[in-house]
Amino acid sequence: QFRVTNRLPAVFKLIKYYFEYTECDSTGSRWRVAIPHNQGMCSGLPDPVRGTDCTFSCEAGEFLEMSAQQCTQCAAGTYSLGSGIRFDEWDDIPAGFTSLATYMDNVGLSSTWTPQGNYMESNRDECTVSLIYAVHLKKQGSVSFEYQYVDNNVFFEFFIQNDQCQEMDQSSDQKWIKLTSNGEWGTHTVSLKSGTNILYWRTTGILVGAKIVKPVLLRNIQIEGVAYTSECFQCKPGTFSRTPGSSTCEPCPRNTYSSKGASSCTPCDKDKEYGSAMCREKPACSEKDYFQIHTACDSEGKTQIIYKWIEPKICVENVTGAMTLPPSGERKKCPPCNPGFYNNDTATCSPCPPGTFSDGVKECQKCPAGTEPALGYEYKWWNVLPANMKTSCFNVGNSKCDGMNGWEVAGDHIRSGAGSSDNDYLILNLRIPGFKLPTSVTGTTGTEFGRITFIFETICSADCELYFMMVRDSDTNVVESWEGSKEKQSYTHIMTQNASVSYTWAFQRTNQALDFVNDIVKIYSITVTNALGGVASTCHACALVSQQSGSSCVPCPAGHYIDKDTNRCKECPPNTYLSGHQIYGKESCLPCGPGSKSNKVHSVCFSDCSFSHMEANQTLTYDFTQLSPVASITNGPSFTSKGTKYFHVFNVSLCGHEGKKAAVCMDNVTDLASKDVQRESRELVNYVETFICQSTIIPSDGRGFRTALSSQSISLADIFLGVTVESTLGDVTIKPGLFPESSKKIPDVNFFYWSPQATSSCDRGRNTVIKLRCNPEKSARGELTLPRKCPAGTCDGCTFYFLWESANACPRCTEADFHEIEGACRDGIQDKHYVWNEPKLCTKGVPLPAKKTTPCESIDFWLKVGAGIGAFMAVLLIALTCYFWKKNKKLEYKYSRLVMTANKECELPAADSCAIMEGEDNDDEVVYSNKPSLLGKLKSIATKVCLFTKVGCMFDILVTLEIDRSYSPLPNMAP
Repeated sequence: QFRVTNRLPAVFKLIKYYFEYTECDSTGSRWRVAIPHNQGMCSGLPDPVRGTDCTFSCEAGEFLEMSAQQCTQCAAGTYSLGSGIRFDEWDDIPAGFTSLATYMDNVGLSSTWTPQGNYMESNRDECTVSLIYAVHLKKQGSVSFEYQYVDNNVFFEFFIQNDQCQEMDQSSDQKWIKLTSNGEWGTHTVSLKSGTNILYWRTTGILVGAKIVKPVLLRNIQIEGVAYTSECFQCKPGTFSRTPGSSTCEPCPRNTYSSKGASSCTPCDKDKEYGSAMCREKPACSEKDYFQIHTACDSEGKTQIIYKWIEPKICVENVTGAMTLPPSGERKKCPPCNPGFYNNDTATCSPCPPGTFSDGVKECQKCPAGTEPALGYEYKWWNVLPANMKTSCFNVGNSKCDGMNGWEVAGDHIRSGAGSSDNDYLILNLRIPGFKLPTSVTGTTGTEFGRITFIFETICSADCELYFMMVRDSDTNVVESWEGSKEKQSYTHIMTQNASVSYTWAFQRTNQALDFVNDIVKIYSITVTNALGGVASTCHACALVSQQSGSSCVPCPAGHYIDKDTNRCKECPPNTYLSGHQIYGKESCLPCGPGSKSNKVHSVCFSDCSFSHMEANQTLTYDFTQLSPVASITNGPSFTSKGTKYFHVFNVSLCGHEGKKAAVCMDNVTDLASKDVQRESRELVNYVETFICQSTIIPSDGRGFRTALSSQSISLADIFLGVTVESTLGDVTIKPGLFPESSKKIPDVNFFYWSPQATSSCDRGRNTVIKLRCNPEKSARGELTLPRKCPAGTCDGCTFYFLWESANACPRCTEADFHEIEGACRDGIQDKHYVWNEPKLCTKGVPLPAKKTTPCESIDFWLKVGAGIGAFMAVLLIALTCYFWKKNKKLEYKYSRLVMTANKECELPAADSCAIMEGEDNDDEVVYSNKPSLLGKLKSIATKVCLFTKVGCMFDILVTLEIDRSYSPLPNMAP
């Protein structure tokens, strides 16, 4: 219950007491008792009486008058919610609220939620600060509040505890507050149970870099479910309630003011004052108070620059130092219409009719046969603001710039305006109702429905910031932001969903109260492709049913391109993919990278987790299927400048499934295995599904979190580029020395990826390389590591590197990876064993053959043959030796007899015969055996041959004598 003593009736003030209700008993009853204002003054108090039912409450616009215990209408100038309370004045922290800061080592205890008049502002440092309010509800109710939460470096949570300090059950989308776009207020509502509810609004800043976080803003807290209120609340200054029984207060019209509790507003002196909550003296006019515009083209096709005061005008010109409006510029020729528009001899540009096109200079023309208009928007001339664009100004702290133009057209560009103060958000909005693909590509399976490209530059002398945001289905997402001065550059964002979208550019010169009016942003051109309801600046070829004249355009099947010669659809060659939705000509089918193949519809190239490479005349075949499931690696811990511990977690999907990416990173989620959490988390703004993603994890220890928190989820690999053993693929090169060199002879296999989403630091997007290394000592899943020189995975923030060592990163085994070992022949059996070459650098593939057993003999056949031949040759040699020895003995004997019978002239006597004739006894023959030998038979045959010729026999004798003389010469032998 709520009471204010200064609004009690005068009679109660005289007797100095007021009424309150006792606590409700078990039957739901209570008593009304009188409480003295001063302790000890207990005489003369009314007796207690039975009070109203505990669930009793008044309607909106009423309060419970305690003396009569009846609902009474609020007076004019006040309001009541009946069974609710509202906090919308923040000149100081309202009664009942507490700001509590917590941080390690007592640093940051001075941080607090700060009242800023119309709202509360959270801290800007790394402290954890809670805004706490306790309320006791007699029935179920709710709490709602408005907030601004634009910085994901801040964790903003809202939770509820009971009187036992136990946290109430809440879903993740109720506890974790969603981000809002810059300058917009979000609303959050949570149901409350009856009883005591302790409400916590808690923020925690995480300064991973040196950037200061942007605070959370909070206003208009409303609680429903209190049993009654014994007072009406006065309208705050600048608002009023005209009639009794009001439930709200209305804001005063412009240039009027009101004090607290007003039932009407008082006009300001329009010549000297302005304001709403209070009248302020008008300052002297300055360059902030006017802006320039280009007039519409007149009948002569001329325009000029003129200057106008910002409305409403809140300055005076007739004081010292005041500026006056500059004179208008010279009349100049109007710029041409934007492409897709034409000038029909009037002062305005009109869109070309459907089926026609124009470059903005010529009249609209019908598209030639076999072509269709390329619909979209291309704004490059800024004489007037296009019909589907609008501009505004917003400031969370005041409403002075409401109604002002935040941007101004300036001929060849559109630029930010002056605003009312330097921390205003200057808003430019472009509305696109949806996207429509050209007829020929409606059958494709690509993910691109359209794209927006704009060329801009920022000229700043302070901490200005330009935000590019996208609003879709009431969800606002900051696509990209740029701080400080930026040279003229182009930025492109691809739309992957066909939905109505609003693109917003928000520029803030500074978030401090400084004077940097000259800081501006210029946008030179904005181009949107495939915009529904757009205009055409060109026509492009389309696929035709036939080549006959008048044939209509037809959609090509998925994976087909338009042949330039026939304008018919043809399928792309194998292992090529279509480049976006440009399908005209065979060159639109781009080749897949090395080691990759295209799917059936040629929409994407992917790796099937297999790879082949020729190395030293040997084909190495790899199978990385076992590495395909999602893997994770956590680096760190790292610490912010204030000592906050955090980790970077990387989720890696090496191959995906035919291009489908499986790695998921989400904000504010810790249990990725929970299906319920996944379903709830998909509704969060920052949800990433890709090949490789990164999240920043803040552990629960040291910061008072009940669970670890995930934040700043980003994609590092959206497109698979290829796989190779080379260190370079396209524009991506692996820096040497990032990882230790491999001691194995097997080359490393490198997977290359690309994320095309440009950032302020990486204008070409991010690249990622996974180096797979064969290491039999690792497990099947292996180990992921980051470079030692770059523990965050990247040295420049744009290219990330991973080393994955695994036994499954080795090539498949072949017959060249093992060898044969023969065992000894034992008992006629011989074993053949097969063993892997050491070290074994392969996996799976050809299995190791089993042991083979074959019959064998103790001595090999050829060994036997050799032994037999050797034995035969030895016997033969011995026989020949014996034969020649015996023959030599006989020749010596015959020679000696010849010498003895020789004459003195040393003439040899005539031989009677060549040898012993057949049948003649040879008494002089030395015989060692009575049985004729083989040599004897040979000798007999030779003797018979010698009988045929005496000359030949004599020649034999002479030869024999000559031989014998050389071996055993006699001393008395004649020469």
